[in-house]
Amino acid sequence: MGSRILTMKRQAAELGRIRTGYSRPNSNPDKGPIPVKSQTFILTSHSREYIAAAAELYGGRVEQWTPQRQSVAQWRVITEARELRAILPAGDVLNQANEKWGGGGCERRCDGVTESISGKPCLCLATYGENWHERSPRQVCRPTSRISVFLPDLPDLGVWRLETKSYYAADALAGGLDTVLQATGGKGLLPVRMWIEQRTRVDQGETKQFQVVMLVPALPKLRHALSGPISTAAALDPASLDRPAIEAAPAEQPDYLAEARGCRTSAEVREVWKRANRAGHVARDGSDELSQDLMRIAEDIDKGIDPSTGEIADQGDDSLDEPGPDADGVYDVEYTEDEAGDEPAIEEPPAAQRAAAWPAAAQPGSRAGR
Repeated sequence: MGSRILTMKRQAAELGRIRTGYSRPNSNPDKGPIPVKSQTFILTSHSREYIAAAAELYGGRVEQWTPQRQSVAQWRVITEARELRAILPAGDVLNQANEKWGGGGCERRCDGVTESISGKPCLCLATYGENWHERSPRQVCRPTSRISVFLPDLPDLGVWRLETKSYYAADALAGGLDTVLQATGGKGLLPVRMWIEQRTRVDQGETKQFQVVMLVPALPKLRHALSGPISTAAALDPASLDRPAIEAAPAEQPDYLAEARGCRTSAEVREVWKRANRAGHVARDGSDELSQDLMRIAEDIDKGIDPSTGEIADQGDDSLDEPGPDADGVYDVEYTEDEAGDEPAIEEPPAAQRAAAWPAAAQPGSRAGR
């Protein structure tokens, strides 16, 4: 058996990023790029193949692009999609932290109480108070939310990471995801819808515009979202949850005639008919064709006709079949005498008893039985 490093994270490969903004060059060469809030989702990746597939699916133009403060070029498409259908992996897939980045990488990462790099209390809160998030990103951390999802209609098995640095989006995204996790308990896959929603708020007489990424379970009805984990097949095709189950194909009808032709007595044939009757494969009154055929096979057996070949049985001397004595003159059978001292005759069932074994419509001599 293989072994694993227990402290390693086991996660799917990251194929690319889902973004909600981009930057454009500044006409003033002394200033940095100008950030732009996108009305649609932006997908970026090191693989042109993935971005080309995304452009075909969601619209937009494939272009080469180099992220800020990086030297390695990537590929991106500013899609026409205001909404994405995705699948959440199992577990809590949301990662959030207040982060401050500089030329040397991440300078601060805080959970709102403790800054993990220095081990000190939240510096932004201590310095600027509860409204620290309204300060310039040059002064304070930015609430950063990351969530990894599958985009099932794009190539290969891996996740796409959604990243947003909006204070208000962080709260909305966490609330939406908590609703999703309530439905599944983090167990199993769950289809979701994500869209970019533009919002405004008034703060101290000033109207501010911001955008959030909404995330909700993509299921036909609310009860599906609240009924616990669903199958992988349902996650890939949520509409299947509302379709009626496909009825099982009826079992193939046995070949009753072949069974009857293998019988040696008419009583065995009658048992075949009774099984067919219990299964609903013959009419209860015996008027159907199968009942008539079974009845004819039983009659043939009573006449000594082999039902499998149609040949009449050997009518030779029956005495040849009688058991004879051995060398000591002893017969290998036991004969008993009745009270009158005669050998018992083999009783033939009375006609009424024989008739009772078949329905009236299947009796010999009946109109249906002819």
